[in-house]
Amino acid sequence: MEPSSGSEPQSDNMRQLKRYGPIAAIAVIAVIAIVVIAGGGDDDSDDVAVVTDTSGATASTTGPEESTTDTGGEITESPYPDGAMDFETAEALGLDADFGERCDVETGRVKTPAFFRPNCWLPFEGDNGGATAPGVTEDSIKIVWWVPQDNDPIMRYVTDAVTTDDTNAQELETMEKMLEYYETYYETYGRSVELIQYTGSGTILDVTSARADAVAIAEEIKPFMVWGGPLLTNAFAEELAAREIPCIGCGPAQTNEYYIENHPYSWGIGKGPEQLNLLVAEYIGKRLAGDPAIHAGDEAMQSEERKFGRIWIEASAASTELNKQFEEAMAEFDVEMTESVSFQLDPATIQESAASIITRLKQAGVTSVIINGDPTSARDFTTEATAQNYFPEWIVTGTVLIDTSAFSRSYDQEQWAHAFGLSNLNARVAREAGSAFATYLWFQGEDPSADDTIGVNDPTPSTFYGALTRVGPNLTAETWADSILNAEPSPEALTAASVSWGSNGRWPADMEPDYRGVDDITEIWWDAEAEGLDEIDNPGKGLWRYVDGGKRYLYGNIPEGPPKAFEVEGTVTIYDERPGDEAADDSYEPLPSTRTPS
Repeated sequence: MEPSSGSEPQSDNMRQLKRYGPIAAIAVIAVIAIVVIAGGGDDDSDDVAVVTDTSGATASTTGPEESTTDTGGEITESPYPDGAMDFETAEALGLDADFGERCDVETGRVKTPAFFRPNCWLPFEGDNGGATAPGVTEDSIKIVWWVPQDNDPIMRYVTDAVTTDDTNAQELETMEKMLEYYETYYETYGRSVELIQYTGSGTILDVTSARADAVAIAEEIKPFMVWGGPLLTNAFAEELAAREIPCIGCGPAQTNEYYIENHPYSWGIGKGPEQLNLLVAEYIGKRLAGDPAIHAGDEAMQSEERKFGRIWIEASAASTELNKQFEEAMAEFDVEMTESVSFQLDPATIQESAASIITRLKQAGVTSVIINGDPTSARDFTTEATAQNYFPEWIVTGTVLIDTSAFSRSYDQEQWAHAFGLSNLNARVAREAGSAFATYLWFQGEDPSADDTIGVNDPTPSTFYGALTRVGPNLTAETWADSILNAEPSPEALTAASVSWGSNGRWPADMEPDYRGVDDITEIWWDAEAEGLDEIDNPGKGLWRYVDGGKRYLYGNIPEGPPKAFEVEGTVTIYDERPGDEAADDSYEPLPSTRTPS
């Protein structure tokens, strides 16, 4: 398909992409995260909960898989705690329950335009238990939203290719109005989020400031949960976990062992680094290894068997361990690394680092460069490669934002015309056809004031409210954790990632329970000649093409055989409308907001 005139929810000139951490999933997760947590999943699932007596059911947050079943396969106890009931369960039981005006009783799902909308939940009435946890009262849930400084030099370096004119005030206003949507359509058991925006006191890699901020938040604000944190240090998340405050997306991604050790206080939305390592190794082992580097820019390389080199960023103490794990995963496919070079995200030294790294790769005879880093340093590496007359294949790996057209247009195009690989991002859809922007416009009747960053900011609250819906009135860090870990995986699709937390058999046993969201991946290649809008609505040349219309693969399911890189047939750059069954239902009218303002 050819590019449409639309884009994901962002626009013209940008000053700074403030939500760099949560944008790991950009607008991929915003809707689908709610489905998995709020009881969505595949419509064909046989795992139907049947409740015999809701008034006498034992409160449980262990999830459907641990409920009592009879010999006929029917679940005879409620899988949810007292006070929580979804449409599917009530229907299976034969209860005459009124799910209210937000529910489409023909489908059992809420009346929103998105295809990936959650199940209906019974409106709660009665005593919710009041102050069930720190930061929780009878009518409120206090949440801190951490944001970086506008003048953070590290952020400026990372995002100087795509900047935004959204201010902190505009982002807060937009977030508050998005919360109106969530609290109108998702069950919150009588409580409303009190959102407090907190600006970091140091840079995104300042350990001392990160710890000080966490202490101040814990001791002075005393929230139930924190959203976001410094991107390049885990000190913030560690300090919050030590003080028993849950946080979503509070620092660089860590190994799953870290999240298990900090249960139930640390959570991710994007894929974990060791998960990504497995997928990249599988892709290279099944589709690239042993074949000539036919997509290299240097004709002499095109007849050579691929020799792989890797550029990787040292963003945390776990980086070296993760690089070792990647090489071990490659070894499972009998693939050896010819060269492996790390770098640090330091604007003062990145150009010098790029020169030495490219020299090492070239001298080692690397034909295929696996790039694993931030989105701006790729510009320096590709520029330096051209300066050294070095034209290999560039294998992208789903690392944050390198696989966006907005950033990719800033790279040396003579190099990037030979870029292909994997992306965590779903196939793009015109923003008016399905995105956080579209949801906001439908619900509020106007564009968001922070129109550039709404798609970046939305995945975190969407994840939070989805889990909250399943928790029931007894909200604690533990019950919220049980809710998210025991939800069913979301459906697999072209225009949305499939997400899950917990133990679902999607990853090796030592990586479960999983505390990160996105599970699947898609194949892409860079079309330097394609014209259209990038993710921030800038027209121009150069777009990513999604192979097979954006078909996504879970770990273990990547097919054998050469990649479909640089084959236009079957690809898509941007869908004008969501395809097939993924199309939205635009017949619903929005309900008035039921949210109590912060």
